[in-house]
Amino acid sequence: MKSALQPVDLALVGAYFVFLLLVGLRFFGVARRDATEYLLMGRKLALPSFVATLVTTWYGGILGVGEFSYRFGISNWLVFGVPYLIAKRARRSRLYTVPDQLAAAYGRPAGLLGAVVIQILSSPAPYVLMLGVLLQTMFGGPLWVAILVGTVVSTGYSLRGGLRSVVRADNVQFILMYLGFLIALPLLALRYGGLDFLRAHLPATHFVWHGGNAPQYVFVWYLIALQTLVEPTFYQRAFAAVDERVAQRGVLISIGFWMIFDFLTTFTGLYARALMPQLADPVRAYPALAVEFLPPVLRGLFYLGLLATVMSTVDGYTFIGGVNFGRDLIWRWRQEADESRVNRYVQVGFLITAILALALALFFRSAVDLWHDVGSVGVPALLVPLLSSYSDRWRMSPRAAVIAIVAGGGVSLAWLLWRNFGGASAYPLGLEPIYPGLAVSALIWALRIRPATGNLPAKPVI
Repeated sequence: MKSALQPVDLALVGAYFVFLLLVGLRFFGVARRDATEYLLMGRKLALPSFVATLVTTWYGGILGVGEFSYRFGISNWLVFGVPYLIAKRARRSRLYTVPDQLAAAYGRPAGLLGAVVIQILSSPAPYVLMLGVLLQTMFGGPLWVAILVGTVVSTGYSLRGGLRSVVRADNVQFILMYLGFLIALPLLALRYGGLDFLRAHLPATHFVWHGGNAPQYVFVWYLIALQTLVEPTFYQRAFAAVDERVAQRGVLISIGFWMIFDFLTTFTGLYARALMPQLADPVRAYPALAVEFLPPVLRGLFYLGLLATVMSTVDGYTFIGGVNFGRDLIWRWRQEADESRVNRYVQVGFLITAILALALALFFRSAVDLWHDVGSVGVPALLVPLLSSYSDRWRMSPRAAVIAIVAGGGVSLAWLLWRNFGGASAYPLGLEPIYPGLAVSALIWALRIRPATGNLPAKPVI
């Protein structure tokens, strides 16, 4: 595949990669500092950077959003956004990660099981796939080479610099992601027309809430969107905030920016479908739109917006995967007395997370399928135990929490495997995997709520 960009566009992309290299060099020595500095910026994340890094990291699935908008229309606006409402409590806890919270509430076994689930949820595989597609469109060559190069670049600058380097890069990537779509959408509307043009060139189902899908399928995406409530990148940013007010206000401001970006990306995806109704691969909707309908320079800026959106999530999720593997699995399993080796374990986790993401990205060729399958298992495993852990009154017992994590995730996984690898054409009972898993987890919670006066660990149990 040949490059679709002009030299001036490639120059803009090249300048972006030079910036990332400089960020990595600027914070190269952070890995040798203590764990709080490396993992949480010393808990000094201020409001502007909190918003920038939270917005950019969460929204890395930009090509998946393009694919969903292209295929199903405005229903994309409904299924990809649930606000975070527990930031204040998360920051108050002064913990590091989601498994820390589970360990503090339910003990070490729950923390270890939670770490296994988080390792799956935090996989950057969908975003690595999108990054590979973008780089292949920009520079040509085989997709697997583009995926490999993108993973190495996005991992390299954050591996040594920790969260501080991720946040510094996100501050710039936040601007680029909005700039790209603020350029593209008005230009397309002026050139081809507004809603009247879209209604004349799109299926009627693209303007209804379900996008032509069965209600059960759409509701599954609402439930998968609840992944935001067990989202490890959110908790890490909340733990890193300067104080509780920054965490809480930052979430509210981020919700506003997400709503704006939802509007921009959804309607840009509608233009892609209207202008290219026979596109063979919907995951390439945004790149193809830029190549066919945007002039040089503006095309390059739009590609920068796409690239910044994806890169900001690949680095964030790879970092979370490394932290989870190094601290929440290895360090917690070894029960070491101090955190002197945590950073080293985390860097090993970086590499393992990146390798697994590469494998998954090459196996799956749809970002939406990856989101669906991962969320359908991870959300039932963690949602109920994690939310109940923040309330003394509604918290389940430690044993029940362990059972809920295993049973909730296990039932959903079995449901998923039944159709994907069991030769069946549909899920058992016609139910999406997320429903039985959540039902089992909720039932365990209802039967095994511990008394509000129970003795609870005051800090993570290691």
